[in-house]
Amino acid sequence: MASGIEQSEASVEAGASVGQAALGNSADASAELTGFAGWWAQTKDRASFVWNEQAEAGDFVRHHITNLRPAGADPMDPFVWHYDTMVVSWVLGTVFVVALAIAARKVTAGEPGKWQNFVEMLVDFVDNTVKESFHGPRNFVGPLALTIFGVVFLWNLMDLVPVDYVPTVMYIVGFDYFRIVPSADINATFGLSITVLGLMLLYGVKGHGLLGYGKELFTHPFGANPLLWIPNFMLNVVEMISKTVSLAMRLFGNLYAAELIFILIALLPWWIQFIPGGAWAIFHILVVPLQAFLFMSLTIVYLALAYEKH
Repeated sequence: MASGIEQSEASVEAGASVGQAALGNSADASAELTGFAGWWAQTKDRASFVWNEQAEAGDFVRHHITNLRPAGADPMDPFVWHYDTMVVSWVLGTVFVVALAIAARKVTAGEPGKWQNFVEMLVDFVDNTVKESFHGPRNFVGPLALTIFGVVFLWNLMDLVPVDYVPTVMYIVGFDYFRIVPSADINATFGLSITVLGLMLLYGVKGHGLLGYGKELFTHPFGANPLLWIPNFMLNVVEMISKTVSLAMRLFGNLYAAELIFILIALLPWWIQFIPGGAWAIFHILVVPLQAFLFMSLTIVYLALAYEKH
């Protein structure tokens, strides 16, 4: 088992060095330069490799599914920063906030513009979804649901960007890896689902009180008999863990599979890629909002189950 893992790590590290060996003496010469001249020389060397060399299929796939991590980080270690996921998430979150702020600043009571109409439809849609499932105070749950839907939608939307564009540009400027689909990174989806788990616990205490919520954990669903306290508690813990895992894995699995199919299509000759790629993109247009809606809806339902009395 250890040797298999070492071979896998070696393969990933080999993918990281694709093109670097091909730079040869020109890269060594560029390294001697400093400042902007050195950076520009190395950038031209990387661009020359990208435009003139063809990676093996295995290296190509490994390269496109590897996140940008700190130098020397263990590829199997989940507790390291994924810089590309963080940067893309920050950028998309900023875009979402700015877009809503623009609509709020331009709001009019007379004839609303197209963007205001769209934002109002989105807010009404999310608010109605929350009303149907959550019957407690919605002053926090409503904005939370809107934020989750918007951010996850933008995460998923990045999967429609051609798989080579951004990684190629980032490789040319000096980054060996760069993935732009945060929802295809299991760390991102688990980060979001663990946040939902924390909110479930908070809303459980808010709805029942600390002692009341603790009592429910030990007496639901089998009853208040002391002999059933431990089975009740264990079942509730398993339920919370399963909700968290399923919430993260559903989003990750769908987007990771979609990203992988786009990568495999990119291995086809350029003149045929647009046929299967276009068909898969059209189908994926349905997946992008659907997965965002499912994540939002399940979050609302889980908070409602935690808040309401059974």
